[in-house]
Amino acid sequence: MKIGIFGGSFNPPHKMHERMARELIQKKILDKIIFVPTGNKYQKKELIDGEYRLAMLNIIASKYSSFNVSDFELKNELTYTYQTLEYFKEKYPNDEIYFILGADNLSDIKNWKNYEYLLEHYYFVVINRGNAKMKLLEEYKDYESHIVFAPIAQDSLSSTQIRYWLKNHEEHALLELDGDVLEYIKKNKLYE
Repeated sequence: MKIGIFGGSFNPPHKMHERMARELIQKKILDKIIFVPTGNKYQKKELIDGEYRLAMLNIIASKYSSFNVSDFELKNELTYTYQTLEYFKEKYPNDEIYFILGADNLSDIKNWKNYEYLLEHYYFVVINRGNAKMKLLEEYKDYESHIVFAPIAQDSLSSTQIRYWLKNHEEHALLELDGDVLEYIKKNKLYE
């Protein structure tokens, strides 16, 4: 089985996260996706508590049999990507572990802890942006067999933009969030 680890702050998780994951399954690039929200110690502005982000991801995952959510990074102090992938490799020793990331993150991977180890031992599903594919394949040609470029359209929607819309009670947020996630946000008075 091909298991995709989809890490991120998910602050909040929105429809583009859901659509990308769904398309990776529909296009048979991956068989299962595990959303892994970053821990609370992750240095990101306006990061709400992980329990809320975990709950919102569980709302989305409950609608798809091929989606799961893990609190691995929330339970651990500060984890690097290689530690997260090692954890899932131990948990699923007979499966292939893929890390889902944007082309911009792949171009920055040389700054990650143990990046060569990551590229040698794991697979990467890259959500391509613009014309990045050729440049990145050239840059990482030694690891080409471990990099899959997913033919998935990605727009510029960001959680930052959604938080702004929520704070300012703008209608755009309604269109970009799962209805049940939006209800959860309102009920818990998040992003006000």
